[in-house]
Amino acid sequence: MIDSLAAVVRELSENALDAGATRISIHLWPAVWRVRVTDNGVGMTRSDLEQAATAHSTSKIRTCDDLSQIQSLGFRGEALHSLAQLSALEIRSRGVDDVGWRVNYGAEGTVLAIEEVAIAPGTVVTAENLFARLPNRRQVLPSVPQQLRQVQQTVQQLALCHPQVTWQVAHTDRDWFTLWPGSTAKTVLPQILRDVTVHDLEQVSLSADDLGCEHGQLDLLVGLPDRCHRRRPDWVRVAINGRTVTAPILVQSLIYNFRRTLPRDRYPVCFLHLQVPAEQVDWNRNPAKSEIYLQDMEVWCDRIAIAVEKTLRLSNLADSAQTQRTKQLFKAAEAVSSYGLREKELPSQLKAIAQVQDTYIVAEHSGGVCLVEQHIAHERVIYEQIKTRWQTVAIEPAIILSQLSSRQVEQLRRLSLEVDLFGENLWAVRSVPAPLAEREDCADALLELSLGGDVDEAMVATACRTAIRNGTPLSLDTMQTLLEDWQRTKNPRTCPHGRPICLTLEESSLSRYFRRHWVIGKSHGLRR
Repeated sequence: MIDSLAAVVRELSENALDAGATRISIHLWPAVWRVRVTDNGVGMTRSDLEQAATAHSTSKIRTCDDLSQIQSLGFRGEALHSLAQLSALEIRSRGVDDVGWRVNYGAEGTVLAIEEVAIAPGTVVTAENLFARLPNRRQVLPSVPQQLRQVQQTVQQLALCHPQVTWQVAHTDRDWFTLWPGSTAKTVLPQILRDVTVHDLEQVSLSADDLGCEHGQLDLLVGLPDRCHRRRPDWVRVAINGRTVTAPILVQSLIYNFRRTLPRDRYPVCFLHLQVPAEQVDWNRNPAKSEIYLQDMEVWCDRIAIAVEKTLRLSNLADSAQTQRTKQLFKAAEAVSSYGLREKELPSQLKAIAQVQDTYIVAEHSGGVCLVEQHIAHERVIYEQIKTRWQTVAIEPAIILSQLSSRQVEQLRRLSLEVDLFGENLWAVRSVPAPLAEREDCADALLELSLGGDVDEAMVATACRTAIRNGTPLSLDTMQTLLEDWQRTKNPRTCPHGRPICLTLEESSLSRYFRRHWVIGKSHGLRR
């Protein structure tokens, strides 16, 4: 359980939060393997201190039944005992109406020395010379910069879950970073992601009544998709009852519900915090309590979909009617550039002449030029091809997926895929949609399809994943072939998600913008 500096920080910080702390200070001295965590919580009495580091000593559970009703972050009574075994452990603590005490512990958690000290209410825990008794462990730990990064991530995750707390972190006697408190995680996230502001975020909170249950709450903090998104799903975070957890199904559900608002291969910035009745969560699957069992996982996925829809509606992103957006864009362009465009039939006989940023195809036609977004144009082509013939192929070896819900398995079978039980919480997928068969990300694609609705949505997702990606350089011949294939589709205006594919600039509009209809050589007074 205590296998790194970050684990020490996590365990001591969780104890501080359980003690009601509103300010937590963390000091690190990696060179000498020392960690100190100070809090302003309720503190401990002398009798509590005398047994705090003994094995399985905890004041947070009293009976076996309490294990199924966990209300606190810590409950096993293992962290301080482990620290006593791995370091020279000292605790100073004082209750609000008590005197302060300093206690030093031996390797078995027994008291070596105890004395009265002057200290402010709260607790100071110092672990010196960590892992000295297990020198091999020091050798396999990551480098100091990597360990510090792990500590930073640990503090950030705790701060998002407990935004009312001030976090101060120092490294080798120098201030490192501070996270200031707020009423919600919306205050904390911009302090963590420096390129994100409060105005880039939207937050929604659903009560038990909103969720249609007796107890529970769902808080969802979202980076607005038109302002911030990421190349990796590293900021799709899930927390349950005050602790960040590994929950692949919930993470996939979040990503799936943002699929219509983000570009391909981009991921949302979001933090989901569920307050769930204690009896519905089992924290005993992992020593670090990062992997959990949550009852009614499918129901929570449905509730996530509702929360995402509500969040996007609040930010006016749910109404994605492309015609209205196009009109607004053109009005703004007319105001700035003194010319506008009318919606009309797409031009024919396009000739590819260039590629912009390996993303947009510049095509010339008799009346002007077009910009065609290569990924979604290709997506339209593939979608219509798939739609005429939805075909699955057998694969060998099978793809093994884990932690699928019964609804996800049924969804894959509904798409005519062969799925068999392979082991405990493991399923073997033995056939896949033909366009995905040779892709390295086929497993990710199957997870995405398992969260979908009908066959048409599966076709859309498959087309999106197999289309030419933006950022791919294309030859003129390849661009020309793509343009011709795209123009032969039944609905060339939009991709299957509804996004516009082509932006047309007519020569007459360009002429008005450059005032070619007005003056040639103004100094000579010549008019055309």
